[in-house]
Amino acid sequence: MSHASSGLSIQAFHDPQTGTVSYLLADPATRQAAIVDPVLDFDFKSGRTATTQADRLLAHIAEAGLAVQWILETHAHADHLSAARHLQARVGGRIAIGEHIREVQAVFRKLYNLERDFLPDGRQFDHLFRDGETFHIGGLEAEAISVPGHTPACVAYRIGDAVFVGDTLFMPDVGTARADFPGGDAATLYRSIRRLLALPPSTRLFVCHDYPPEGRAPAWETTVAEQRRANLHVHDGVSEAEFVALRQGRDARLEVPALILPSIQVNIRAGHLPPAEDNGVRYLKIPLDTLGRQ
Repeated sequence: MSHASSGLSIQAFHDPQTGTVSYLLADPATRQAAIVDPVLDFDFKSGRTATTQADRLLAHIAEAGLAVQWILETHAHADHLSAARHLQARVGGRIAIGEHIREVQAVFRKLYNLERDFLPDGRQFDHLFRDGETFHIGGLEAEAISVPGHTPACVAYRIGDAVFVGDTLFMPDVGTARADFPGGDAATLYRSIRRLLALPPSTRLFVCHDYPPEGRAPAWETTVAEQRRANLHVHDGVSEAEFVALRQGRDARLEVPALILPSIQVNIRAGHLPPAEDNGVRYLKIPLDTLGRQ
């Protein structure tokens, strides 16, 4: 699916395995582009990776004759592995995320007992965005908006009337992201969401995941007005205290995401797989008896 927004071309790529939506953004005038939240296929049962989803992006980039400037992560995802490094090796671009990724790295460096030379300083990424920092995709100005709560490092990207919100908000009939991951906080999430919903009502919001209710096809574009009117968890009139009680109650009943342990150790490395061991094989670590409930 593609369309233009304030001169911005937007192509969405839905991955049915993880429910993730990646985006290819382009300035038609300059053919400069950015990729948002790319997916590396991963089969947990066999431990095999594949590049089916990333190759869809690469095919469109080649067909449209685009030059990639940025590979933008909205946060360190817990439900898919990032294909950022795979894509960068083929089409270039700077891999970027919010500056608070350092906090996330510090937490998970301890959880995974990562190698000594993994430093939680963000250097694995090419750029760390500050809240309100502006950058360009070709001739189009973009803004990074810090939206912590789901994780400390969550960032939304605004270009014209389009905002790519990551996991902060879902489609109105699904609600909002959970806030019980390390560093997450429901009250902080509420304030981040209200910041987004203070944008003009016609602002288009593009979500990173959709887990549609039965009977609805996957969707990923909504508006500020629709969210304020109909979001299941945070429509107008829901107070911070009400949201916190609802979010914490729901989070207490949610299972740990299926791919959280394999994905985060890759995603805090900006899509790098762990270094190969002396037999030439890379290994993902699964810490036992650490996450979730018994």
